Amino acid sequence: MTSSTVARTPAPATPDTPLRTWGGTHSWQPARRVAPRDEGELGTVVAGAAADGLRVRAMGAGHSFTAAAVTDGVHVGLDHLSGIEAVTPQADGTSLVTVRAGTRLHHLNRLLAALGLAMRNLGDIDRQSVAGAISTGTHGTGARLGGLATQVRGVRVVGADGVVRSASDAAAPGSPERELFEVARLGLGVAGVLSAVTLEVVPAFWLRAQEEPWPLDRVLEGLDEYVDGNDHAEFYWFPGTRRALTKRNNRATADEVEGWAAGRAGARGVVRTAGARARALLDEEVLSNGVFEVANRLAFAAPGIVPRLNAVSARALGAKTYLAPSADVFVTRRRVRFVEMEYALPRAALRPVLDDLDAWLRASGEPVPFPVEVRFAAADDVWLSTAHGRETAYVAVHQYAPMPYQRYFSAAEQIFAAAGGRPHWGKMHTRTAEYLADHYPLADVARVRAAVDPDGVFRNDYTDTVLGTADSSTD
Repeated sequence: MTSSTVARTPAPATPDTPLRTWGGTHSWQPARRVAPRDEGELGTVVAGAAADGLRVRAMGAGHSFTAAAVTDGVHVGLDHLSGIEAVTPQADGTSLVTVRAGTRLHHLNRLLAALGLAMRNLGDIDRQSVAGAISTGTHGTGARLGGLATQVRGVRVVGADGVVRSASDAAAPGSPERELFEVARLGLGVAGVLSAVTLEVVPAFWLRAQEEPWPLDRVLEGLDEYVDGNDHAEFYWFPGTRRALTKRNNRATADEVEGWAAGRAGARGVVRTAGARARALLDEEVLSNGVFEVANRLAFAAPGIVPRLNAVSARALGAKTYLAPSADVFVTRRRVRFVEMEYALPRAALRPVLDDLDAWLRASGEPVPFPVEVRFAAADDVWLSTAHGRETAYVAVHQYAPMPYQRYFSAAEQIFAAAGGRPHWGKMHTRTAEYLADHYPLADVARVRAAVDPDGVFRNDYTDTVLGTADSSTD
């Protein structure tokens, strides 16, 4: 574990206005706001806060729905810590790319593409910072693939003393460096403020995307074939219906890409025929955002019409197939504001969970104009990964931001928890360390936190709730 620190004069604080999460779920006023211009300045800021007895929380894009970034102490913005520092090709064809922690994923995707590289897997939103995405367990979908944290090979993290420490997965298991790596790569920022992350990336590739409306029962009855037979599989189920929009993404061959490249290039670099391009634009920009916004406003004004709106939505999006660079397929534009809860479930529990959720929605009459999103991931060994130790199905429930969500989310959470679900760290839930200790090695996390942050500089109420305090045990 290497360390370094450089003294800098902190940047001026930003204007004294409340901070808010993207979904509007939390608003707070820190004592100080700083936006360090480099890693050395970040160290000075953190050490100064600790000396003044203030807690420190960092925030990238504020895309979490939980209070993960909330603090009444020092709020650190990472926007100036952006860009790629180094690229190291590996013998197996992958590359190690060291990227500054505040880099937004959409910026990183462009930088990688220019180098002929790509992330192996991505979530469906690219507005987050690299640090925020890995620290909260952002994931995509794919039965043989893990979340973003599984692509992390090294970190640089600023401790409460202002020192920058490096840690990687090359360190010996059980060593202090390896344990710091485990908590820093996915740990809600409790090991310190990330300043840089080393990612394992792959040569750039294209995906063949197939989107089709299917009966929900067809999806569930052939679930294993659907999930295991595609590189990336997911679906959206419309409450009150038995219809789903399926999405299957698979690596395109060189011949397929060459053939499609003979066509005309559409928006976002997607190569399509003119008719297919027009349909895709209609689906993405009009139906998925413009018309969907109107539909949600109608649902807010007249909740009783939601079943009819969902029935129309379930049939409005048509089937399409296209090829595009991987990041353009993975990422979806989201312009309609919503709040979200997502739980990671044992894959075998998916069907009964959806049955229970369907039964509750029909019995309650709760108006839910947003579809339920279902994705999949391989088991991994990341300490605080929601897919830790088991094949996983992710079920996400959403509600239009202006509409009440509490009753719906409470009912869904009871169903998810009864099936052994684990909440996404960055999405709404009410689980505590007592519940989560049955799913994660929280005692090991507490031991590492006590070693690297004995004074609790990087704590806040949310981390205390879900992880316990660094000096406590949940055994």
